[in-house]
Amino acid sequence: MCRWIAYRGETTLFENYVTEPVHSLITQSLRARESAGPTNGDGFGLGWYGVHPEPGLYRETRPAWSDENLRYLCRHLQSHMFFAHVRAATGTPVTRQNCHPFACGRWMFMHNGFVGSWSRLRRRIEAMIPDPLYPSRSGNTDSEAIFLAIMGAGIDEDPIAATRTVMTRLGALLNENGLRERMRFTAALANGHDLYAFRFAENDAANSLYYRQAGDRLIVASEPYDGEPGWTEVPANHVLVSRSAHQIELLPFMQDERKSEHPGAQRVVARA
Repeated sequence: MCRWIAYRGETTLFENYVTEPVHSLITQSLRARESAGPTNGDGFGLGWYGVHPEPGLYRETRPAWSDENLRYLCRHLQSHMFFAHVRAATGTPVTRQNCHPFACGRWMFMHNGFVGSWSRLRRRIEAMIPDPLYPSRSGNTDSEAIFLAIMGAGIDEDPIAATRTVMTRLGALLNENGLRERMRFTAALANGHDLYAFRFAENDAANSLYYRQAGDRLIVASEPYDGEPGWTEVPANHVLVSRSAHQIELLPFMQDERKSEHPGAQRVVARA
């Protein structure tokens, strides 16, 4: 499974979170601790917000541990909101277009997981992407298709509702005719101001996801990058929400009581 980190807070250098920690994302690309497979060497990507509304992207097919560009970039790039991702491919080619994060307009997305029987369901899932958005599809991953489907489901009005709509449709496809195909969806969405991190699975156990807040800085990660205290696991079937001038919230995601470990919403007192 892939590993990723999302940051929102005061403007900071990427290296403080992506390359320098003892169990940094580069280390996780070689030796992940909480992944089904320890190696994530099928490319990497950075996405960030700066002076423009739309995010900047840098994606590469080389493993993160062998690309010196990643360390140089992280030493100089800084942002108030950024994504970093190391990929473990689940059946689609290792190409730059298939590396995360993905961007469309002002929105950015990255994913750790898979859709069972993607080759069988691909055409029907891609049909969820509205025609005006389909030209934005440059790769052939399930992740990018899901992102564009969420975009088309009303992401600007309500990102959580849009994501829930797409997950409900996917669940119907996965469970048709009693097949009960598996899906894992541990993902992050951002628009330059707000951050949403989802931990969900259908017919399977959800992939790991943690967060830590230090003052105005929020870090969400597939697994902790150091041994410092303060890391909290995001409950399965929940979404972490960090909006400008609002408290961080942990909210139930899919309204299915048998999947929700914590039916009630939880709030983190510290301001984001």
